[in-house]
Amino acid sequence: MTYLETKAMPLAAAARRTAVAVQHFAQSEMFQRLFDDGMALVERTAAYLDGPGRQESRTMSRELALTYAGESMRLTTRLMQVASWLLLQKAVREYEISPEQAGDEKYRLAAQDICRGQPLELAHRLPPELIDLLLSSEEIYERVDRLDRALFLGEPIRNAGPSLRDQHERLRAAFCAG
Repeated sequence: MTYLETKAMPLAAAARRTAVAVQHFAQSEMFQRLFDDGMALVERTAAYLDGPGRQESRTMSRELALTYAGESMRLTTRLMQVASWLLLQKAVREYEISPEQAGDEKYRLAAQDICRGQPLELAHRLPPELIDLLLSSEEIYERVDRLDRALFLGEPIRNAGPSLRDQHERLRAAFCAG
């Protein structure tokens, strides 16, 4: 056995462990709940942006309408990233792609500078339903990011600290302050 073959053995074993973990996750009830939550949020967001949100944006001042547009773009970007990741895991579950393919960098969450960016200055004045969608999208994006890092980078899933509901309420208070 050559030196390179000796070095490659632990990497191959790690890759196999990752593939098994990814496949196991994709088959799990936890994934199905996350998938259902994510797709429901996508549908809820589309219904809001195409209906009440569009109507509300027409009555906003120019500055607030620009904030609405910017935050709506952030919302849809987050949800596109989440939906893409979830659909990819579903493809793993259905054996349409391999777990190794799912781990390719091009399939990982992207646009993190947009998705994790600070709310725009007037975001606290946006309609409550949009604020709720923004907070929900941030929460699910962070959940998916933690899982992605755990599955594909081997990072431990860190304790989220306060409950998600507590964090959600703190974020809501921050958006609604002022």
